[in-house]
Amino acid sequence: MRSIKVTGKGLLKVKPDTMRLLLTTTDTKKDYADALQASADMTGILRGVAAECGFTEEELKTTSFVVDPDYEGYQDKNGNWRQKLKGYRYTHELKLEFPLDNERLGRLLYALSKSGSKAEFRIQYTVADMEASRNELLRLAVEDAKRKATILAEAAGVSLGALNTIDYSFGARDFVAEPMAFRECSKASDGVYGMALDMTPDEIRAEDSVTVLWEIR
Repeated sequence: MRSIKVTGKGLLKVKPDTMRLLLTTTDTKKDYADALQASADMTGILRGVAAECGFTEEELKTTSFVVDPDYEGYQDKNGNWRQKLKGYRYTHELKLEFPLDNERLGRLLYALSKSGSKAEFRIQYTVADMEASRNELLRLAVEDAKRKATILAEAAGVSLGALNTIDYSFGARDFVAEPMAFRECSKASDGVYGMALDMTPDEIRAEDSVTVLWEIR
């Protein structure tokens, strides 16, 4: 079978319509049980702040939670480096997602700064209908492959026949822009976050590709 194989690339720009606030709390305690309790106490503070700003308890979601032994190095009397158990370190990651609203985000960050929370935060922009954006990206990639194949076939003096295979390596494309990396919530105590934040997110760019094989006549 004579054939032509072409890789098509899709490029999509989407306007974000959703904010994502990522919160991380972490600390080391001497005992495992104390680490669990410290995490629960800090999460309780965060849930209280979320409720104060109009969120339900279910909207503050855990994305990751781990408790690991925390070791520290030391030199013994012979000068050899050893490790001893310092305690247990918990790391709890949570997220809040809501429609674009800089004023609400400002109130939320201000409340966090006054809560005594030791959490760090990140701000991301994304889209609510992620699946629709992914599907559109694939459609554009296939269209690009067909356009390239048609041009190549015409240039070679042949015509496209039946489509034989489509090869796609699935990857969950995440439509996310992150204008603000980790910051400590307590650093917002000057009150600036109590006002509406003047942030206009740029379009989110995403790419994907497919490889298509056609018969040629």
